[in-house]
Amino acid sequence: MELIHTCYRIGDIDRSVAFYEALGFEERRRMPIRDEAINVFMGLPGDGDRLELTYNHGVDSYELGTGYNHIALTVDDINGTLERLGQQGIDPEKPPYRVREGGSLIAFVRDPDGYRIELIEKNKG
Repeated sequence: MELIHTCYRIGDIDRSVAFYEALGFEERRRMPIRDEAINVFMGLPGDGDRLELTYNHGVDSYELGTGYNHIALTVDDINGTLERLGQQGIDPEKPPYRVREGGSLIAFVRDPDGYRIELIEKNKG
């Protein structure tokens, strides 16, 4: 068994693709679903299409609910990553912090539809 991708619904394809490209994702392909929707598959360099963004024609927003929390990405340098994202108008919910002493620095950003993305700095040791 293998987890192959995560999918969620988006309100604007170009806005969402630009956000995920800012995080380092690459748009791999778009797959129309009849005249109802378009699936946009994205992945990180050297990895599979791990993120599927679904745009349903005529729907520009969704209720996120209380069950979804976040997806997580590792980064080499969290401060450098947040500085680069900040130059594109993407700001963290709060400054980087550690959940426990000696743990990795983490920060959360939100995509254009409000989905949370956790950035986890790789341990340097």
